[in-house]
Amino acid sequence: MKIAVDAMGGDFAPRNVIDGSILAACEYGYEIILVGEECSIKKELARHKKIPSGISIKHASEIIGMDEPPAVTIRKKKDSSINVAVNLLKQKKADAMFTAGNTGAMVCSATLKLRTLEAVDRPGISVVLPTMLNSCLLIDIGANIDCKPEHLFQYAVMGSVYCRYVLAKKQVRVGLLSIGEEKSKGNELIKLAHGLLSKSNLNFIGNVEGKDIFSGRADVIVCDGFTGNIILKVLESVAETVTGLFKQQLSSNLLTMIGGLLSMPAFRSLKRKVDYAEHGGAPLLGIDGICIVGHGRSSSKAIKNGIRVAAEAVLHDINQHIIDSIKDNHV
Repeated sequence: MKIAVDAMGGDFAPRNVIDGSILAACEYGYEIILVGEECSIKKELARHKKIPSGISIKHASEIIGMDEPPAVTIRKKKDSSINVAVNLLKQKKADAMFTAGNTGAMVCSATLKLRTLEAVDRPGISVVLPTMLNSCLLIDIGANIDCKPEHLFQYAVMGSVYCRYVLAKKQVRVGLLSIGEEKSKGNELIKLAHGLLSKSNLNFIGNVEGKDIFSGRADVIVCDGFTGNIILKVLESVAETVTGLFKQQLSSNLLTMIGGLLSMPAFRSLKRKVDYAEHGGAPLLGIDGICIVGHGRSSSKAIKNGIRVAAEAVLHDINQHIIDSIKDNHV
């Protein structure tokens, strides 16, 4: 299993990326191709006493910053670490790729170079979120902000496939995010998508509301990328705010400090459930190649798990299952 890793992508690259890649190589035995500025990569590798034999370097002379415009930069910086990693995937020199870099650039490069799968019009980024019961998959969170009903239908199929084969869920319930549960609720896009999903052989449970995201009512929640991205950013902000407020309250007096210490095992367990580092990365589904996008602030642990997610998608032959399922659900 060869995974191309964008060593220059992310707020803490290349250090965290390389540390996470070494963890993945040691724990899972994957071959990792570190893509980026060779001198910078070698400098970081020199910090480690022992480098796994499966680690190699592919030089890329350019870096795409997190704030650079994706479409323009992808064409301008042809030797960027993202472009070079995608090319390795295209040339079958890697089985999958991972980046914690510019998400828009990743989507543009993968779409232009790898193209979408048969019968898929637009790729979608999915993310695993914790719920009261287990977890759910939210798709799309930013790859396609101007959706058509057919795109939402395809997201539902792709998300259902990912849940079934990678997350090992037998009965995948699909919900369409709207402003009300009734099929008459929502804008024209949602109403038309509801009609398509109702005719499919998916386990479509109808419209779901924002309050249902964490209830565990649905295993896959479908929305356009504009809405999904706002949801994700709000969730990140809420998590940081609640954590900050919680720490303030715990340190307010001796009694709450003692209570906090006694409750620490429960807090650690909760943190594991909601920590994005445990999930590692968001699959870009619908592309003819396995591409995983990590959080820009990914820790070495998140990088390691992102690489694991990439390998799991390859091992489960997720793209072929998506092609087959879209054909079976053609409406």
